Amino acid sequence: MYSIGVDIGSTCAKLAVLEDGHTLVHHMLMPTGWSSGETAQAIYAHLEAQGYCPDGLPCVATGYGRLNVPYAQKTVTEITCHARGSGFLFGTEPCVILDIGGQDTKVIAMADGMVQDFLMNDKCSAGTGRFLEIMANTLCVDPGRLCELARSGSGVSISSMCTVFAESEVISLIGSGTAKEDIAYGIIESIVNKVASQYGKLSASNLPCYLTGGLCESAYILESLSKKLGTTVRSAPLARYAGAIGAALTACTIGRQEKTR
Repeated sequence: MYSIGVDIGSTCAKLAVLEDGHTLVHHMLMPTGWSSGETAQAIYAHLEAQGYCPDGLPCVATGYGRLNVPYAQKTVTEITCHARGSGFLFGTEPCVILDIGGQDTKVIAMADGMVQDFLMNDKCSAGTGRFLEIMANTLCVDPGRLCELARSGSGVSISSMCTVFAESEVISLIGSGTAKEDIAYGIIESIVNKVASQYGKLSASNLPCYLTGGLCESAYILESLSKKLGTTVRSAPLARYAGAIGAALTACTIGRQEKTR
């Protein structure tokens, strides 16, 4: 039996299809764009083309735009889905999941595949993927290139916790002739410091730590977080799909329940 998980985030939408709740047979990533509803329909068309029509398969939606997926039988919060998806990717031993999303940052303490505690920054874009995107645009580079530049920079601190004021700081640094590498370093340090602050409030520093979300593919982000937290932060090639995988696992449970009725 196939099950479908749709995670429509504020920046990117992720899709995961599982077979029998054990094997990831298909996954896909696309920009969310301005309309979650249109993105959901584009995902539907993609699923149909791949032979996984949601009309006949269990489907669960999560993320920022989860209420705009009309073919999902159920919607589930990001925290629950990221927990389940992280268990699929990293195992069910006690750990901490750091999810740097486009709109928010989540720090989730896990044990036996279940959420024990969590903190979520959803009041400000500081420390999120959106913050990195805005700062990268200000430097006229893409986020990946900003991370590369930061590796050879040093000495700059972005003090403001507000994205608008932080952008003003960056513009001032550009105007004063500060090297682009040093500004990039300060931007990444700002993100890492914000995540570290949330992490410290969970009192789970003795547990293995994993990074999910769009920034999980940046080796420099992983290195910077590891240094700041004092523990090795790991990830996985499919870690940005954790939410979608968790939604597909939940959909699989729904499918099994319907079969037993």
